[in-house]
Amino acid sequence: MNDQNRGTAFRALHQKGNPFILANAWDIGSAKMLAGLGAQAIGTSSAAHAFTLGRPDMGHVSRDEALAHAQDLVGAVQVPVSGDFENGFGDDPDTCAETVRLSYEAGLAGISIEDTALPAATPYDRAQAVERIKAAASAARALPGDFVLVARADGVMNGEYDLDEALARIIAYEAAGADCVYVPLPGTLADQARVCAATDLPVNALAAGPLSQVSRADLAQAGVARISLGSALARVTHRVIRDAAHAMFDSGDFSMLGKGMPGDEVDALLTAKPR
Repeated sequence: MNDQNRGTAFRALHQKGNPFILANAWDIGSAKMLAGLGAQAIGTSSAAHAFTLGRPDMGHVSRDEALAHAQDLVGAVQVPVSGDFENGFGDDPDTCAETVRLSYEAGLAGISIEDTALPAATPYDRAQAVERIKAAASAARALPGDFVLVARADGVMNGEYDLDEALARIIAYEAAGADCVYVPLPGTLADQARVCAATDLPVNALAAGPLSQVSRADLAQAGVARISLGSALARVTHRVIRDAAHAMFDSGDFSMLGKGMPGDEVDALLTAKPR
């Protein structure tokens, strides 16, 4: 699938009330497994990628590293791949625009840009956040193929502003040219429905926190168009490593190692032809 077809196919997945699952992977193997198991699109995860490099989340991976990682995933699967690209790797609007152009060149079908001045959790003021999205959207529209730009309002998740401010921001992001909006962890399912009702754009929801306890059907009813996993699946994997390590090192108990997935099943997924 070429770059233009990836973007077009990716955009077509975004349907309000009929959400697809954007399966966030952290390496080539996890991307191939998720695609082999039926993922319609793969996302990178800034946190999960950082974990693979032995680094903490939030602002500890460079743009060059993120692009190279994303390009690896693009080359590994036949489904569209979207980049979780933090704050666009810079404060100023021109940097966000450049990140869009470089992402398209790497074969990505879209990226998300958040409104946080990383590595701190401090949000950009609303006017600057909107200018950043406006520049990114302008760059996206100038590309030779389709590209889905997601504008994130992360302040609720980070405890920096309330849901009303997040709603004001996504409305402004829509006017600035974003293709999809995203308020990670807005609170309850009812809060997620408020986000969806505030905009005509497709809305991404994060399957984490309270929203990990509701179904796809519930999120569809709320108006969600896309469900991402963020670093949640990677964190589940890390929990297994932690729990197995405690059992081994504290008690000499290796029983968890008998619960692994059979190697031949893993091999089959890694070598499966695209669906």
